[in-house]
Amino acid sequence: MTLRVVLASSSPARKAVLRAAGVFPDVLVPGVDEVFSAPGTAERVCEIARLKGTAVRQTLGDTPGESTVLIAADTMLDIGGISYGKPHDVDVARERLHAMSGATGVLYTGHYVAVAPAGGPWQDLVDVAATTVRFATMTDDEIEAYLGTGEPLEVAGSFTIDGLGGPFVAGIEGDPSNVVGLSLPLLRLMLAKLGVPWTSLWHSAKGSYSEI
Repeated sequence: MTLRVVLASSSPARKAVLRAAGVFPDVLVPGVDEVFSAPGTAERVCEIARLKGTAVRQTLGDTPGESTVLIAADTMLDIGGISYGKPHDVDVARERLHAMSGATGVLYTGHYVAVAPAGGPWQDLVDVAATTVRFATMTDDEIEAYLGTGEPLEVAGSFTIDGLGGPFVAGIEGDPSNVVGLSLPLLRLMLAKLGVPWTSLWHSAKGSYSEI
C-alpha cells in the first residue's frame, strides 16, 4: 500500500526530525496566521496546530486519491506562565533571552494528526507534548553574539537545542525530539490510535516541497 505522509510546516527542523526517523514527507506550508484565543500555552499550541493542519487538509480534499497521513504542529516555550513563540525582532529576542538565562521553562508542542485511506474519509486527533528545559546562565556577550547569528529570531522560544543554541541548554526532562519541534513518541501513539502503525511510515516515498 502506498502511504503518503504530508508535513504541514515550513520548519526545516521538523522535516529533519522525520527524515532522521526514516519518514520522508511531502511538505505543504499552510498559509495561515498563527493567532490563538486559548488562555494557556498548551491549549494555544494545540489550537494553532489544528489551524495549520485543517488548512492543508482542505487543500488535500475530503477524499484524497491515496492513503495519506497529515502532520501539523506548533511550538511555544512557557516561562512563568508567559508564552514565547517566534520573536521575529532582535529587541524582543534579546529581552526573552535575558529572561530565559538561568531559568527553567516548559516547551509545549501541539500536534495535529489526520489520516485518510484512498478516497477518504479523514480521522484526526490533537494532542500536546511537554518537555522541561533548563537554561544555562548566559553572559551579555553570549546573548549579543547569539542574536548576531540571527538564529533566535525565527525559532519558538528564541532558542534551539540542535543548533547554535544547544550549548545554552543545561538540561531537559522529557522527550528531546519535542524540543526540536515534533515529539516522535507522541506521534507514534497518536497514529496508533488512528490505526496507522508508525513503522508503515518508513515506506513513504521521499517527499517533495511545495507551498500553498
